[in-house]
Amino acid sequence: MSINKVLLLGNVGKDPVVRYFDKGVAKATFPMATSETYTNQQGETITSTEWHNIVLWRALAEVAEKSVKKGTQVYVVGKIKTRSYVDKDGNNKYITEILADTMMAMEKRPGTVQGEDSPSDYQKKPGPAPEINEPAPPYQPGAEGVKKNQPERTSPDNGFPGPGEAFNSGPLNGQNEDDLPF
Repeated sequence: MSINKVLLLGNVGKDPVVRYFDKGVAKATFPMATSETYTNQQGETITSTEWHNIVLWRALAEVAEKSVKKGTQVYVVGKIKTRSYVDKDGNNKYITEILADTMMAMEKRPGTVQGEDSPSDYQKKPGPAPEINEPAPPYQPGAEGVKKNQPERTSPDNGFPGPGEAFNSGPLNGQNEDDLPF
């Protein structure tokens, strides 16, 4: 099993570049900066900025075209994608991008002082926002999923037998095989 998931909260470096392809498919790209600040051993405050190439497709690209500008703080969820190409001199070049599944433009709350930004100074911009596709909650059987007259397990409910118990590869806690979600 592997996971390729990126969560970023940062500022847009340039206005998005939006291109439309066949059948009206939109693609938006923009650079985004994330920064972290720390104090070194000499007591100096150091800010380290990392730049990310963000790519949005279809409806998400159209939302970015309308609501994202240079300096806007955005929250992006996506995956890392690296591609390669050959430049005009015949050299192999690589580019790493964040292929975004979700993007929310953040807006400053009224009454905040310029230059004193904190995460609490931002709020979600009103308007349509893309839906976040969260996984379904873990299966929890109701009373109908528990067999009656079955002995209670004495081992911890972690799927492994306790002292003196045999390993049972079947469903745990009296769940019927038909009650499992897969």
